[in-house]
Amino acid sequence: MLLRKDDNGVLAIGQPSHAWISGQLARAWGTDMFPRPEPYDEVCLAADQHDVGWAIWDLAPDRDPATGLPYSFMELPLQEHLALWGAAPERLLTQSRYAALLVSMHGSRLYRRRKLDHVAAVRQYLKEQDRLQNRLRDGLDADLVQMASDLIWTWDFLSLAICLGWAPRTARGVPTVAGPVDIEITGAGEGRVRLAPWPFAVDLLTVRCEGRRLTARYETDEALASALSDAPWEGLEFELTSA
Repeated sequence: MLLRKDDNGVLAIGQPSHAWISGQLARAWGTDMFPRPEPYDEVCLAADQHDVGWAIWDLAPDRDPATGLPYSFMELPLQEHLALWGAAPERLLTQSRYAALLVSMHGSRLYRRRKLDHVAAVRQYLKEQDRLQNRLRDGLDADLVQMASDLIWTWDFLSLAICLGWAPRTARGVPTVAGPVDIEITGAGEGRVRLAPWPFAVDLLTVRCEGRRLTARYETDEALASALSDAPWEGLEFELTSA
Protein backbone atom coordinates (compact mmCIF):
# COMPACT_ATOMS: atom_id res chain seq x y z
CA MET A 1 0.00 0.00 0.00
CA LEU A 2 1.13 3.54 -0.78
CA LEU A 3 0.54 6.17 1.92
CA ARG A 4 0.24 9.67 0.45
CA LYS A 5 0.33 12.24 3.24
CA ASP A 6 -1.31 15.64 2.91
CA ASP A 7 -2.99 18.30 5.05
CA ASN A 8 -6.13 16.15 5.41
CA GLY A 9 -4.43 13.01 6.71
CA VAL A 10 -3.33 10.06 4.61
CA LEU A 11 -4.63 8.71 1.33
CA ALA A 12 -4.13 4.94 1.31
CA ILE A 13 -3.55 3.93 -2.31
CA GLY A 14 -3.64 0.22 -3.05
CA GLN A 15 -0.66 -1.22 -4.89
CA PRO A 16 -2.88 -2.31 -7.82
CA SER A 17 -4.21 1.25 -8.13
CA HIS A 18 -0.69 2.59 -8.43
CA ALA A 19 -0.03 -0.20 -10.95
CA TRP A 20 -3.05 1.04 -12.90
CA ILE A 21 -1.10 4.27 -13.49
CA SER A 22 1.82 2.18 -14.75
CA GLY A 23 -0.57 0.65 -17.28
CA GLN A 24 -1.80 4.09 -18.36
CA LEU A 25 1.82 5.15 -18.91
CA ALA A 26 2.49 1.97 -20.89
CA ARG A 27 -0.40 2.50 -23.28
CA ALA A 28 0.70 6.07 -24.04
CA TRP A 29 4.41 5.23 -24.36
CA GLY A 30 6.17 5.64 -27.69
CA THR A 31 8.11 8.23 -29.72
CA ASP A 32 10.89 8.09 -32.28
CA MET A 33 13.28 7.89 -29.33
CA PHE A 34 11.29 5.66 -26.94
CA PRO A 35 10.03 2.50 -28.67
CA ARG A 36 6.44 1.39 -28.18
CA PRO A 37 6.29 -1.70 -25.95
CA GLU A 38 6.22 -5.01 -27.81
CA PRO A 39 4.33 -7.29 -27.69
CA TYR A 40 2.04 -4.39 -26.88
CA ASP A 41 -0.97 -6.05 -25.22
CA GLU A 42 1.08 -8.44 -23.10
CA VAL A 43 3.46 -5.75 -21.83
CA CYS A 44 0.62 -3.34 -21.06
CA LEU A 45 -1.17 -6.12 -19.17
CA ALA A 46 1.98 -6.76 -17.13
CA ALA A 47 2.26 -3.04 -16.36
CA ASP A 48 -1.37 -2.95 -15.20
CA GLN A 49 -0.98 -6.09 -13.12
CA HIS A 50 2.61 -5.96 -11.87
CA ASP A 51 1.36 -5.63 -8.26
CA VAL A 52 -1.39 -8.24 -8.59
CA GLY A 53 0.06 -10.12 -5.62
CA TRP A 54 -1.05 -7.29 -3.34
CA ALA A 55 -4.70 -7.18 -4.44
CA ILE A 56 -6.25 -9.24 -1.64
CA TRP A 57 -3.87 -7.95 1.05
CA ASP A 58 -4.73 -4.33 0.25
CA LEU A 59 -8.42 -4.99 0.92
CA ALA A 60 -7.61 -5.64 4.59
CA PRO A 61 -4.01 -4.55 5.21
CA ASP A 62 -2.10 -5.28 8.38
CA ARG A 63 -1.57 -2.40 10.80
CA ASP A 64 1.92 -1.05 11.38
CA PRO A 65 2.20 -0.59 15.18
CA ALA A 66 4.79 2.15 14.66
CA THR A 67 2.36 4.40 12.76
CA GLY A 68 -1.13 3.14 13.54
CA LEU A 69 -1.70 2.99 9.77
CA PRO A 70 -1.53 0.19 7.21
CA TYR A 71 1.97 -1.04 6.46
CA SER A 72 3.37 0.74 3.45
CA PHE A 73 4.93 -1.39 0.75
CA MET A 74 8.35 -0.27 2.01
CA GLU A 75 7.71 -1.25 5.65
CA LEU A 76 5.88 -4.58 5.36
CA PRO A 77 7.74 -7.38 7.20
CA LEU A 78 9.93 -9.45 4.91
CA GLN A 79 8.12 -12.78 5.23
CA GLU A 80 4.78 -11.26 4.25
CA HIS A 81 6.42 -9.32 1.43
CA LEU A 82 7.98 -12.50 0.06
CA ALA A 83 4.70 -14.38 0.25
CA LEU A 84 2.88 -11.70 -1.73
CA TRP A 85 5.54 -11.52 -4.45
CA GLY A 86 5.92 -15.30 -4.58
CA ALA A 87 2.24 -15.72 -5.42
CA ALA A 88 2.03 -12.88 -7.94
CA PRO A 89 3.21 -14.54 -11.20
CA GLU A 90 0.90 -17.53 -10.75
CA ARG A 91 -2.09 -15.19 -10.62
CA LEU A 92 -1.35 -14.06 -14.17
CA LEU A 93 -0.55 -17.41 -15.76
CA THR A 94 -4.16 -18.02 -16.76
CA GLN A 95 -4.13 -14.69 -18.64
CA SER A 96 -0.70 -14.43 -20.20
CA ARG A 97 2.55 -16.34 -19.90
CA TYR A 98 4.40 -13.21 -21.08
CA ALA A 99 2.83 -10.99 -18.43
CA ALA A 100 3.48 -13.59 -15.73
CA LEU A 101 7.14 -13.75 -16.77
CA LEU A 102 7.50 -9.97 -16.55
CA VAL A 103 5.89 -9.86 -13.10
CA SER A 104 8.25 -12.59 -11.89
CA MET A 105 11.25 -10.71 -13.30
CA HIS A 106 10.08 -7.51 -11.62
CA GLY A 107 9.83 -9.16 -8.21
CA SER A 108 13.28 -10.72 -8.58
CA ARG A 109 14.74 -7.38 -9.58
CA LEU A 110 13.25 -5.69 -6.52
CA TYR A 111 14.86 -8.20 -4.18
CA ARG A 112 18.23 -8.13 -5.90
CA ARG A 113 18.18 -4.33 -5.63
CA ARG A 114 17.55 -4.63 -1.89
CA LYS A 115 20.74 -6.71 -1.56
CA LEU A 116 19.10 -9.33 0.66
CA ASP A 117 20.76 -12.35 -0.95
CA HIS A 118 22.24 -13.25 2.46
CA VAL A 119 18.75 -14.02 3.81
CA ALA A 120 17.85 -17.69 3.30
CA ALA A 121 14.18 -17.00 2.51
CA VAL A 122 15.14 -14.44 -0.14
CA ARG A 123 17.64 -16.84 -1.72
CA GLN A 124 14.91 -19.49 -1.89
CA TYR A 125 12.44 -17.02 -3.43
CA LEU A 126 14.98 -16.00 -6.09
CA LYS A 127 15.75 -19.64 -6.94
CA GLU A 128 12.06 -20.41 -7.37
CA GLN A 129 11.54 -17.35 -9.57
CA ASP A 130 14.61 -18.19 -11.67
CA ARG A 131 13.17 -21.66 -12.33
CA LEU A 132 9.79 -20.20 -13.25
CA GLN A 133 11.35 -17.58 -15.53
CA ASN A 134 13.46 -20.15 -17.35
CA ARG A 135 10.32 -22.19 -18.03
CA LEU A 136 8.26 -19.21 -19.19
CA ARG A 137 11.03 -17.75 -21.38
CA ASP A 138 11.15 -20.79 -23.66
CA GLY A 139 10.72 -19.68 -27.27
CA LEU A 140 10.54 -15.95 -26.50
CA ASP A 141 12.82 -13.22 -27.87
CA ALA A 142 15.30 -12.56 -25.06
CA ASP A 143 16.02 -8.96 -26.11
CA LEU A 144 12.33 -8.04 -26.27
CA VAL A 145 11.72 -9.63 -22.88
CA GLN A 146 14.58 -7.67 -21.31
CA MET A 147 13.42 -4.38 -22.84
CA ALA A 148 9.89 -5.05 -21.59
CA SER A 149 11.22 -5.76 -18.09
CA ASP A 150 13.19 -2.50 -18.15
CA LEU A 151 10.04 -0.65 -19.21
CA ILE A 152 7.98 -2.20 -16.39
CA TRP A 153 10.70 -1.03 -13.99
CA THR A 154 10.54 2.48 -15.46
CA TRP A 155 6.76 2.76 -15.35
CA ASP A 156 6.66 1.45 -11.78
CA PHE A 157 9.18 4.09 -10.71
CA LEU A 158 7.40 6.89 -12.56
CA SER A 159 4.07 5.90 -11.04
CA LEU A 160 5.52 5.84 -7.52
CA ALA A 161 7.16 9.23 -8.09
CA ILE A 162 3.85 10.66 -9.31
CA CYS A 163 1.68 9.17 -6.55
CA LEU A 164 4.05 9.97 -3.69
CA GLY A 165 5.25 13.38 -4.86
CA TRP A 166 8.90 12.40 -5.19
CA ALA A 167 9.80 15.16 -7.67
CA PRO A 168 12.46 16.21 -8.35
CA ARG A 169 13.69 12.72 -9.11
CA THR A 170 15.48 10.82 -11.87
CA ALA A 171 14.32 7.63 -13.57
CA ARG A 172 17.56 5.97 -14.60
CA GLY A 173 18.40 3.54 -17.39
CA VAL A 174 15.23 4.03 -19.43
CA PRO A 175 15.48 2.04 -22.70
CA THR A 176 15.52 3.93 -26.02
CA VAL A 177 16.42 3.05 -29.61
CA ALA A 178 19.94 4.36 -28.99
CA GLY A 179 20.53 2.90 -25.53
CA PRO A 180 19.45 3.76 -21.97
CA VAL A 181 18.88 7.36 -20.89
CA ASP A 182 17.71 9.11 -17.73
CA ILE A 183 14.34 10.86 -17.46
CA GLU A 184 14.18 13.87 -15.16
CA ILE A 185 10.97 14.23 -13.15
CA THR A 186 10.10 17.70 -11.86
CA GLY A 187 7.05 19.21 -10.21
CA ALA A 188 5.00 21.86 -11.95
CA GLY A 189 2.38 22.70 -9.34
CA GLU A 190 -0.37 20.69 -7.67
CA GLY A 191 -1.13 17.56 -9.68
CA ARG A 192 1.30 18.48 -12.46
CA VAL A 193 4.53 16.71 -13.36
CA ARG A 194 7.09 17.44 -16.07
CA LEU A 195 9.30 14.87 -17.76
CA ALA A 196 12.43 15.36 -19.85
CA PRO A 197 12.99 13.85 -22.32
CA TRP A 198 9.34 13.26 -23.19
CA PRO A 199 8.49 9.58 -23.86
CA PHE A 200 4.80 9.65 -24.80
CA ALA A 201 2.93 9.65 -28.10
CA VAL A 202 0.67 12.51 -26.91
CA ASP A 203 1.64 16.06 -25.98
CA LEU A 204 -0.14 15.93 -22.62
CA LEU A 205 -1.02 12.84 -20.59
CA THR A 206 -3.50 12.67 -17.72
CA VAL A 207 -3.35 9.63 -15.42
CA ARG A 208 -5.45 8.74 -12.42
CA CYS A 209 -5.84 6.35 -9.51
CA GLU A 210 -7.94 6.00 -6.34
CA GLY A 211 -7.35 5.71 -2.61
CA ARG A 212 -9.14 5.64 0.73
CA ARG A 213 -8.93 8.59 3.12
CA LEU A 214 -7.63 7.93 6.66
CA THR A 215 -7.58 10.75 9.21
CA ALA A 216 -6.22 9.26 12.46
CA ARG A 217 -3.77 6.90 14.08
CA TYR A 218 -5.49 3.59 14.79
CA GLU A 219 -4.49 1.77 17.96
CA THR A 220 -5.97 -1.64 17.16
CA ASP A 221 -6.34 -3.84 14.09
CA GLU A 222 -10.11 -3.68 14.52
CA ALA A 223 -10.11 0.13 14.55
CA LEU A 224 -8.08 0.24 11.34
CA ALA A 225 -10.30 -2.33 9.63
CA SER A 226 -13.42 -0.36 10.61
CA ALA A 227 -11.89 2.92 9.41
CA LEU A 228 -10.94 1.44 6.04
CA SER A 229 -14.39 -0.08 5.63
CA ASP A 230 -16.01 3.33 6.17
CA ALA A 231 -13.29 5.46 4.53
CA PRO A 232 -14.41 7.70 1.67
CA TRP A 233 -12.85 6.99 -1.71
CA GLU A 234 -10.91 9.77 -3.36
CA GLY A 235 -9.69 10.01 -6.90
CA LEU A 236 -6.29 11.42 -7.80
CA GLU A 237 -5.50 12.91 -11.18
CA PHE A 238 -2.10 13.97 -12.48
CA GLU A 239 -1.22 15.92 -15.60
CA LEU A 240 2.08 15.03 -17.25
CA THR A 241 3.73 17.47 -19.63
CA SER A 242 7.07 17.86 -21.35
CA ALA A 243 9.72 19.98 -19.67
